[in-house]
Amino acid sequence: MAEEQAIAQVGKVSQWLTDNGFEHESLELDRNNVEIIKVEADFLLPICTALYAYGFNYLQCQCGIDMGAGQDLVSMYHLIKVSDNADRPEEVRIKVFLPRENPRVASVYWIWKTADWQERESYDMYGIVYEGHPNLKRILMPEDWVGYPLRKDYVSPDFYELQDAY
Repeated sequence: MAEEQAIAQVGKVSQWLTDNGFEHESLELDRNNVEIIKVEADFLLPICTALYAYGFNYLQCQCGIDMGAGQDLVSMYHLIKVSDNADRPEEVRIKVFLPRENPRVASVYWIWKTADWQERESYDMYGIVYEGHPNLKRILMPEDWVGYPLRKDYVSPDFYELQDAY
């Protein structure tokens, strides 16, 4: 009985990935019934490439998430299948859980160019390194800023001295 319920909760995209041999974990649907898929960092690029070929041609959002002090960081991707013949586009959310000490994952910039500034922001605010990104550098904070301001264990400095300000 529990096995039947687990099968019933697997979404369309997760089923397609399973049928095509892509290793992943199906998580609960969000409150808008968007399917959420957990992917290991090593499998992100093959799965994203497959999803692009499957029709997910738009990366609506990429962001970082901090699960809490001492816990994992998450790189999240919200994909949409944009087509002319659908009342509501199909959506899926991919989450990659990364160790806090050395959060590294491949860049999806080469699949969706919109990942450019979004991955840079996640790098700048959370310290997630997107390997293969063509210009991974700080985008919001000064280049010499120490730390990652959106991490939940971040300690804000008492002051920050601007040097060579114009």
